[in-house]
Amino acid sequence: MEDYKIKVGITQGDINGIGYEVIIKTLVDQKINDFCIPIVYGSSKVAAYHRKALNIDNFNLNVINNASEANPRRSNIINCIDDEVKVELSKSTEEAGTAAFLALERATDDLEKGLIDVLVTAPINKKNIQSDKFKFPGHTEYLEVKFGNGKKGLMLMVNEVLRVAVVTGHVPLKDVYKHITEENIIDKLKSLNDALVTDFGLVKPRIAVLGLNPHAGDNGVLGSEEQDIIIPAIKKANSMGIMSFGPYPADGFFGAGSFKTFDAVLAMYHDQGLAPFKSIAMDSGVNFTAGLPVVRTSPAHGTAYDKAGIGKASEDSFRNALYLACDVFRSRLRHAEMCKNPLHKQDVEISGIVE
Repeated sequence: MEDYKIKVGITQGDINGIGYEVIIKTLVDQKINDFCIPIVYGSSKVAAYHRKALNIDNFNLNVINNASEANPRRSNIINCIDDEVKVELSKSTEEAGTAAFLALERATDDLEKGLIDVLVTAPINKKNIQSDKFKFPGHTEYLEVKFGNGKKGLMLMVNEVLRVAVVTGHVPLKDVYKHITEENIIDKLKSLNDALVTDFGLVKPRIAVLGLNPHAGDNGVLGSEEQDIIIPAIKKANSMGIMSFGPYPADGFFGAGSFKTFDAVLAMYHDQGLAPFKSIAMDSGVNFTAGLPVVRTSPAHGTAYDKAGIGKASEDSFRNALYLACDVFRSRLRHAEMCKNPLHKQDVEISGIVE
């Protein structure tokens, strides 16, 4: 299986942002084709527009009708939208939102059918993509409904030195407290622990849990959620074999570099975890949707309209997202192989020796 080339589905995202720029800058490196088969879901016409804007002459996408036709030595593209779609760089348009959804829908359908192995999504605009078919705060929630079978996904931000998950993802700040419950925290700790073991190959990972209130509540002086909810959740998780510690005050935890002594961090809400993560790892970070049966990653940045079409966007985060998707796919295969009835295998080996 080590020689198997992973089919990587790549959605174009918002055509007026930097999605195609980071895709093209990543795929222009021919070494990508040594270990995976990239398949972009989007528009060859839009891709050509962006390639010309970037003044990149030494790269072309191989146009195919479906994933089964993909050339294993090339980067491929499937046309999902009308050729007449209009690119308006740096603008949020309804047309761009529709184009982003159509690419996402086609790619996830193929992922469900097993025609591609993993999914890497370029950034979308969460407002212009809204429609009767897409009424979600983001990719994570859409994928939960499509693949979760009632199970929640886990937003996990990843780079070389830091992994940050959140109890509440795309939830307005005024509503966060409603979701900070023992049950939710334990569920997220389970998902995070499982991902660290299965997707990252860690043994007995150590997870730091952040408090909700300033100074983690200061023993109840600045809020009671730590005493009443978070600490009991940590204790229950530990009784289940999950090595979780805290709650830690978020400001000092990141400021002092304490995250370096843990395998992952569970933050209570979006900005509490993602603001420090992006400060540390904006150009290299990856958003990984853990906890689902499918593998999906994306760059840690957004559409970056202010950089669209001028060639200034860094492709590092997108490239790392592609690498991570492939790494997780292989890690899951290795984990599944390791979990295949080891006692039976041992019995067979012993039987062979006895004979």
